[in-house]
Amino acid sequence: MKAASSRHSEILSRLPLGARVLIIRLRSLGDVVLLTPALAALHRSRPDLRVTVAVEPGFAPLLEGNPAVENVLPARSFGETVAAIRRSRFHVVYNQHGGPRSVFYTALSGAPMRVGWERSQYSFFYNVRVPGPEAFYGTRKVHTVEHRLTQFYWTGVERGPIPQTQLFPQPDAMDSASRKLAEQGGDVRAPFALLHPGATAFTKRWPLASFAEIGSWLAQAHGIVPIVRLGPGDGSMAEEARRLFPRPGIVLSADSLDLRELIALTSRAAIFIGNDSGPAHIAAAVGRPVVVIFGSSDSTTWRPWQGVHRVVQNDFPCNPCKGDRCYAFPEPRCILSVTAEAVKESCASLLLTVPRIA
Repeated sequence: MKAASSRHSEILSRLPLGARVLIIRLRSLGDVVLLTPALAALHRSRPDLRVTVAVEPGFAPLLEGNPAVENVLPARSFGETVAAIRRSRFHVVYNQHGGPRSVFYTALSGAPMRVGWERSQYSFFYNVRVPGPEAFYGTRKVHTVEHRLTQFYWTGVERGPIPQTQLFPQPDAMDSASRKLAEQGGDVRAPFALLHPGATAFTKRWPLASFAEIGSWLAQAHGIVPIVRLGPGDGSMAEEARRLFPRPGIVLSADSLDLRELIALTSRAAIFIGNDSGPAHIAAAVGRPVVVIFGSSDSTTWRPWQGVHRVVQNDFPCNPCKGDRCYAFPEPRCILSVTAEAVKESCASLLLTVPRIA
C-alpha cells in the first residue's frame, strides 16, 4: 500500500469541489445515531462534499432526511457491496466501523485515501492511520461521539463545538405510526411516555416490574400514558409486560412499528425512559427528554450525546464490564440496585424543565 502523506491534516482541504466521500458504519442502532454529529461536523467544514454512508439495510432509516448525507449505500452481500463501492470511485473512505468486513470494504474500495484508526484490526490496509483519542483529548476514555470525530479532525475538520445527534422524522412515518397506535387504543395527541425495557445483556436490563412502577406513577402523578416498546429480542417479556401494564398502558411488540415509525413516534413522546440501548439514542436525537438506566456498561462512553437527559447509575468497582455475566456478585447488582425512586426523581426533574409537545 502507498504510504500516506505526512500532510494528513490537508486531506479534506485538497479534495476537489464535489468530491465523493464514503463513510462506513454498518451497524448498530445506537452507533449509527452517534455517527450523526461527525456527519454534521464534516458537512459544516465542506458542505460541497458528496457523502455516502454504508450501512446495513435495516439501519438506513436513521439517515433519512439528513442534509449531510447525499446517498446511503446498503451493505448487503460482500461482493455486491464491494462492486457498488468501486463503481462510485470515492476519493476518500473513512472506516468508522472497524470490523473485518468493513476493513475489506475499505481495502478494496480503490479510493486513494483510506482512513482508519491505527490501533484497529488490520490497520495495515489503511494509508491514513489515526491515533487514539488521547492525541486529541489527552485521555483514552472519551464519549463515542468524540472518538468518531478523531478521523475527521485528523484529516482536516477544524475543532469546534460538536453538534448534537440528530434524526429527521418523516411525516408519512408519523401518519402510519399514529394509525398503528390508534389501533392499540392510543393517541399521539395525548401525553405519553415511551418506555424501553429491553437491552442486549441481562446486566443492562432493569426489572420489568420496576418499569411498571414508573409507568403507573407517570399515569397517576402526571397524566402521562405509558407506552412500552419491546425490541426484537424482547418477545419473552411480552406476556408479562401486558400483565404489568394494564390500560391505559400500551405494549407494542417489535414488529408493531418499523424503524421509521419508531423514530417518528419517539419524536412525539413527552419523555423516554429506558436501559442503555439504541432507542435511548434515538430519543435524544429527536429532541426528547431521556432518562437512561445504566448497569454494566460505561455511561461516560455510551450516555446520550448532549440533549436533555439524565443518567441513573450506581457506581461499583467492577463497572464497566463486558456484561455477559456478573463477575463480582451472584446477580448484577449494578442494574438491580437502581431504585424506582431514583428514576422517578430524574423523570420529575425533566418533566418540570422540558415543555410538553403541543
